[in-house]
Amino acid sequence: MHPRDAENERLRADNQALRDLVTTLTSTIEAQKSAFEDQRAAFEELLQKFQQLERRFLGKKSEKMPSPRDASRKRRGEKADPAKTQKKRKARAEQRSEVETVRVEHTVPDAQRCCPHCNRTDLARVGNGRVTKLLEYVPGYFVCEEHVQETLACACGDYIVTAPPPPKVFEGARYGPHFIAHLIVAKCVDSIPLHRLEKRFERLGIPMSRSTMTDLFHRAAEELAPLVERLFVMIALATVVQADETSIKIQDREKRGFIWTFVTADAIGYRCSPDRSGETPKQVLGGTEGVLVVDGYTGYNQVAGVDGRIRAGCLAHARRKFFESLDVAPEAQEALDQILTIYEVEYEAEELGIIGTGEHLVLRKQKSVPRMAKFHAWLVEQKSLHPPRGKMGKAIGYALRGWEALTAFLDDARVPVDNNRSEAALRIAALGRKNFLFVGHPEAGCNLAGLYSLMATCRLHGVNPEAYLADVLMRVGTHPAAEIDDLLPHRWISTG
Repeated sequence: MHPRDAENERLRADNQALRDLVTTLTSTIEAQKSAFEDQRAAFEELLQKFQQLERRFLGKKSEKMPSPRDASRKRRGEKADPAKTQKKRKARAEQRSEVETVRVEHTVPDAQRCCPHCNRTDLARVGNGRVTKLLEYVPGYFVCEEHVQETLACACGDYIVTAPPPPKVFEGARYGPHFIAHLIVAKCVDSIPLHRLEKRFERLGIPMSRSTMTDLFHRAAEELAPLVERLFVMIALATVVQADETSIKIQDREKRGFIWTFVTADAIGYRCSPDRSGETPKQVLGGTEGVLVVDGYTGYNQVAGVDGRIRAGCLAHARRKFFESLDVAPEAQEALDQILTIYEVEYEAEELGIIGTGEHLVLRKQKSVPRMAKFHAWLVEQKSLHPPRGKMGKAIGYALRGWEALTAFLDDARVPVDNNRSEAALRIAALGRKNFLFVGHPEAGCNLAGLYSLMATCRLHGVNPEAYLADVLMRVGTHPAAEIDDLLPHRWISTG
């Protein structure tokens, strides 16, 4: 081989080796860069979790994110309407005027019944006197009703008759319906644990065993179970259902149970389950058609899919994720502003009184559709600018993955833009979880959830829950099964 050819061969080999080295170094650098990005994302994720724990244990637990309505008013510079405030005060004053008035006379003391100028004592009354009004609280009290059943006998000695006994909530009950209704409302509406009621009743001079109240609570729940079943039949038939869930501790189990809520225009239902699987939504809504408004949790997939309900997303969930990203990504404010414009369309429809109508849908098509399209374009643009495991990356990913569900409201005016109603419905369960900590066993959780359902539906329709329960507890056992719907809160008519 010619020396020059040998030299060229050697140079080619050196060049190839150099190219291989460059390729190897480039690959190593890319791998290290990728590993660094993964480590940075993992660090940010750990930092976020640490900050959440820090806020949970050391900071304020309340969420500081303003509501869309308040944020919209602030952005537009609107102030509170004095007329609305005055109207609310007037309504409250009218309610107070219905309180029973007890007249208490205050006479002038004897030492002042003599005129210091002429020493006359026959002072004349001037008008009706000066009136000072005080709103006072009279503590509740117990009465013992002694029911005397008349007994008659015939002189022939072969016939004796006794008047029928007083009606009872259930066989062997020693307590009246109003007391049992008070127990249920105290626990399911006011979230007062029974051990606190025990102390309250003791202060009133009536010792009341906690176990007795527990038995009455659950026995009443069993009596009212047919009404709860009918309530869930109504929910399953509803076109639009909103759902959510929260955990609850069950005393005799290591794993936490869950309270689920299903909200419609006419009813609010709760279910207790031992886990968070999709079995509970399937039991309630399986085989039904319509729209299911939920967050991104996959447990609802069994009823929201090709053969089930149309899944609608929650803009409030997406908004919250961007709000939590503000500390690391100031551009998240742009997402919040764009979401706010969607809510402003809903507030406009509310002011016009067209919520859920064809006019509402037209308004959404005209204003919400282009705004959501603009928001989607912005999300796509921002996606590549943020680590997918960072706060902002997760917020963008959540919105894009669920985009079809987030835009479902654009095709049906009856579908809300968020799932806030079901989240609000779970507040009573969260407050109860904080106050009485746990339920004793799964059956007790089911009874609690059933009574929650009736009480929440009463509130939805402006029905006094104590009056409702006191009446219905006496009627449900003998009411015709074919007419059981007449005892549901939205159709109930008091017989008292």
